[in-house]
Amino acid sequence: MYFGAHLSSSGGIDKAVERAVDIGADAVQVFTQSPRMWRPTNHKPENIARFRELREKHLQGAVAHAIYLINVASDDPELWEKSTAALEQTMVIGAELGLDAVIFHPGSHKGADGGTTQQVAGRIAKACLRALKAGAQAGQAADGTNGPWLLLENSAGQGGTIGRNTEELASLVHAADDHPHLGICLDSCHWWVSGVDVGDRAVLDAHIGELDDAIGPERLRVIHLNDSKAPLGSNKDRHENIGEGEIGAGLHTFLNHPRFEGLGAYLEVAGGGDGPRAEDVAAARAMRANRPGKKKAATAIKNVARPEFDATPPSAKRTPGKAKAGAKPVAKGSAKGKAKVAGAEKARRAAKIKARAESKNKTDGKRPR
Repeated sequence: MYFGAHLSSSGGIDKAVERAVDIGADAVQVFTQSPRMWRPTNHKPENIARFRELREKHLQGAVAHAIYLINVASDDPELWEKSTAALEQTMVIGAELGLDAVIFHPGSHKGADGGTTQQVAGRIAKACLRALKAGAQAGQAADGTNGPWLLLENSAGQGGTIGRNTEELASLVHAADDHPHLGICLDSCHWWVSGVDVGDRAVLDAHIGELDDAIGPERLRVIHLNDSKAPLGSNKDRHENIGEGEIGAGLHTFLNHPRFEGLGAYLEVAGGGDGPRAEDVAAARAMRANRPGKKKAATAIKNVARPEFDATPPSAKRTPGKAKAGAKPVAKGSAKGKAKVAGAEKARRAAKIKARAESKNKTDGKRPR
């Protein structure tokens, strides 16, 4: 498993790759345009080329999240067409960027057509097939590939949203003629609030087995790794930083399920308010590494040295000493400073685990989150 983060592309789409490397991520997720506007962004050819170059050099994965306005489950013809066009556009730019996948929320039926997935699956499938065709055409033009995968993300189950369980996700894949590049992105927070205890290995085994049986294991392509502010089964989509929410240490079980081996786990957390930070990526790595029989140190994986990153084009080198504001240099800092940070982090986590254990002993067999 490798770890990515959803990061800003402010200043140029290629800047997102720089930011990913700055925080020690292995992969990046981006919006290719403002997530709350229909108007697409016209990316400069040089920024697209640089994104591909930097991604190839520094990252294991890169995906895009489609805009939030999309609702291809809608029975409103105008909204459906605008949504489908936006999804097509994201697949096209995804192909130009060389992305692995484009992830999207199918939307909500809003009570139309009897309020069932079966009734709206045809509309969603039609939009998916149009977007996949556009992505494949752009992929052939860009680099002779079939373009990015299109991934349906599981929903938190609020309102009339589609994709809250395996049955709904499978029905959409089948409605789209089981297209070979239509897959699934599983969000840990969404699964949790829709009623799946992702911290329980037996529950995970059952639901993952159900998903594999329904659509095939090859369709699970990406993980969205988020803790939850909301309790199990609440249907409230509220992301929390890793290890600080209701799922808490249960994410260790989730991350170590063998079915997820080799997949990219992308953080969509607030961090300190501006999105994932280096410490959030480190917390995700530590959560996975700190399994029984393994050394429980937050820096267990971070000890691997990373190469210095110079994202500046040869024609425009930065003036020495004037680093980008807010940038976090890779693999820098004294050994003494690193040891101090690691020790503090280890003590904090130990205190947290002890508190949870004490709380557990006081409850009627309920596992603290």
